[in-house]
Amino acid sequence: MKSSTRDQVEGKVHKIKGEIKETAGQLLDNSKLEEEGREEKIVGKVQEKAGQIKKVLGK
Repeated sequence: MKSSTRDQVEGKVHKIKGEIKETAGQLLDNSKLEEEGREEKIVGKVQEKAGQIKKVLGK
């Protein structure tokens, strides 16, 4: 698997995990878990964008 494709897939996985954590944190009234979810979503978005940039640049 190309590096760009792997980054995009891993980024999407992080975003989904982050959304699950954030929702669980809200439901359980756990602000720490909710914040971890938000952070993981951001990491996922950044990684996904990095993969898209690599794809455009041909890496």
